Amino acid sequence: MPVDRYDAASFAPVIAGRSRPARLASEKAAVAEICARVAEEGDAALRELGLRFDGWAPRDGETFEVSKAELERAADRLDGADRAALEFAAQRIRNFHSRQLEPEFRGEGGLNIRTRPVRRAGVYAPGGRAPYPSTVLMTAIPARVAGVDELVLATPPRRDGTVPDAILAAAVIAQVDTVYRAGGAQAIAAMAYGTESIPRVDVVAGPGNIYVTLAKREVFGAVGVDGIAGPTEVLVLADASARADFVAADLAAQLEHDPLAWGVLVTDSAGLATRVEEELADLVRGLERAAIIREATCCVVVARDMAEAVRVVDEFAPEHLLVVAEDADGIAARVRNAGAIFVGPYATVPLGDYTAGPNHTLPTSGAARYSSPLGVHTFLKRTSVLSLGREDLVELREATVRLAALEGLGAHAHAVEVRLE
Repeated sequence: MPVDRYDAASFAPVIAGRSRPARLASEKAAVAEICARVAEEGDAALRELGLRFDGWAPRDGETFEVSKAELERAADRLDGADRAALEFAAQRIRNFHSRQLEPEFRGEGGLNIRTRPVRRAGVYAPGGRAPYPSTVLMTAIPARVAGVDELVLATPPRRDGTVPDAILAAAVIAQVDTVYRAGGAQAIAAMAYGTESIPRVDVVAGPGNIYVTLAKREVFGAVGVDGIAGPTEVLVLADASARADFVAADLAAQLEHDPLAWGVLVTDSAGLATRVEEELADLVRGLERAAIIREATCCVVVARDMAEAVRVVDEFAPEHLLVVAEDADGIAARVRNAGAIFVGPYATVPLGDYTAGPNHTLPTSGAARYSSPLGVHTFLKRTSVLSLGREDLVELREATVRLAALEGLGAHAHAVEVRLE
């Protein structure tokens, strides 16, 4: 298992390089063309692109939509224990996100912030290497908690036009209104612009491959997006007290997602670093997805002390941060930049991926420096309300008129003055 070792200084250029936008000229051009075609041609483009990329498009009598009857049949076909696990996770996700609902905020006088959900939201569940019913729960449930009126899901079909039962069952559990068999950049464009079959939404949320990510960037502005995701990543911040086999297990768990994934150990203990490298090599040999893990990026950073280690964490701004140390709570409290923080030896990241309750759709590639996990707020918008009378106009008149004059906007000043003549 290849593992690169650094000190804090030599790791800094690695962090900087990871945050630079990739040179993806051909992929960007291809995605721009796909989005433009869907915007202009609607279902015709969606059928041709679906056949090309997913191997399926609706024939005569078929539609992109999965029927309500098929949704219910899929939920019934799912193994009872699997259904129970999805229901258990859904309830915890719903309970956690319900606490994110924002109260109405009122300022002084007639000043207010009004919070309302978007009318229609679209969520995306990727296919590819595996189905991700957990992503359906993590994207759809916050939208429902927010009060979105209509919720649609797009997900890639198999070559026979079917969608995995686990995805459809999760859609039923999360109360998705409609599921569409469409994947990739063309699905994002369809939800952003609307076609004859797929309605235009106000917000698109959910992770995907590089083409999905580039499509979200391409359509942003025509529609809101939850964020621009990069490859998944985990950073473990640990001292000498950490168990090396626990640390290795969390690194492997995230690296098995994708050959582009990142797994990083930052520690003040060279001894722990060596033990983790050995444990990881032994562990990977027995894993089904060993080839993917070996392709991914795995690094060990040995810092002078935990203060320097925390600075490395904040520069990296990881998607997932696991803190395993004698003062794990205190150290975690000092971290500024992370998408989700897992504290203590038993807070393994897969708990957050599935059942703990907080969202697993998180900022990646350093975006945790300025952005937040997907949540109820993703589907809410705020409107300022100014209910002002004549006495407010008198109070605000002088400063408003002077500032309008300072900027050379005479009509602004007149709109104030005319009301007091």
